[in-house]
Amino acid sequence: MANWLQKQWLTFTLWHLLLLPISWLFSIVVTLRRFLYKSGFFHSYRLNVPVIVVGNINVGGAGKTPIVIWLAEQLKLSGYKPGIISRGYGSSLVGIATVSPDSDPSDVGDEPVLIAMRTACPVFVGAKRVEVGLALLKAHPECDIIISDDGLQHYALQRDVELVVFDSVKGFGNGALLPAGPLREPISRLKTVDVIVGNGLQSGVSQVVTPAPIEMQLKASTFYNLNNRQLELSPAEFAGKSITAVAGIGNPDRFFHQLSAMGLHFKSKAYNDHYQYRAQDFEDIDTDIVIMTEKDAVKCTSFARPSFWVLPVRAQIDKQLLTNVINKLDKLRN
Repeated sequence: MANWLQKQWLTFTLWHLLLLPISWLFSIVVTLRRFLYKSGFFHSYRLNVPVIVVGNINVGGAGKTPIVIWLAEQLKLSGYKPGIISRGYGSSLVGIATVSPDSDPSDVGDEPVLIAMRTACPVFVGAKRVEVGLALLKAHPECDIIISDDGLQHYALQRDVELVVFDSVKGFGNGALLPAGPLREPISRLKTVDVIVGNGLQSGVSQVVTPAPIEMQLKASTFYNLNNRQLELSPAEFAGKSITAVAGIGNPDRFFHQLSAMGLHFKSKAYNDHYQYRAQDFEDIDTDIVIMTEKDAVKCTSFARPSFWVLPVRAQIDKQLLTNVINKLDKLRN
């Protein structure tokens, strides 16, 4: 259903005309809500450390998690001690929880587990980000900066840096707000943020975004075995093997295109973003190899087979992004 909606939001059809009045009403509500928070009518809370929000204005995945990981790594190299908060989308969580690399993704969400695994930073999840941030800082007073994975529209938490990422391939769909389009806020919202990142090769959409987006590429070179992470293979070593590639991410086609560019030939199976895998999902797969993303892999660890291989990716981003963030943080100190 989610993938079907994403395709419908790429264009306009006659049935979209029926939804446009609801989108206009949604736009009024979104604009009014933001104004009420900005004017102080709705209460917002400032943590005692700077907050960086990594979010988007689109529904669906755009590549926030790789940026959160990259940003945490870069801030650590710059002398900061970041903590990371998240909603834990797709989890069964009630309240607040701390996340470790061994946490159950069904309890805390797949992305927080991946972030904890890759960054070695304190990661806390919960629906109310102010409470989550306070809980993290109480447990880890050494943290001197908070990165919020998503939460651009969670205005109850004040922020010092807003970073928006969008998919350079899908862009902003038909440009309409929900439910006629994929946008949670109008495109004009981008003029008010500090940094914009385009995930993928820059397109015509990127050229009309203000301020100009910084390009991000997701790079990968080797695969590791989900049963034995010390075992790694290059794409060439899969030659002669039958392969099934599975992806339950925001843009599965991006993953499949990446595998094709590496010279692999495979069957593909796409699932909705944050899909909760079960062992039964793989019972009818008869290929020698199953390849998946790291985000998928954290949900398959408990029933991993020797044939399960994972493609880890790293964000490759112009250092101008870090410069922009550090400059904004320096201004706050002065």
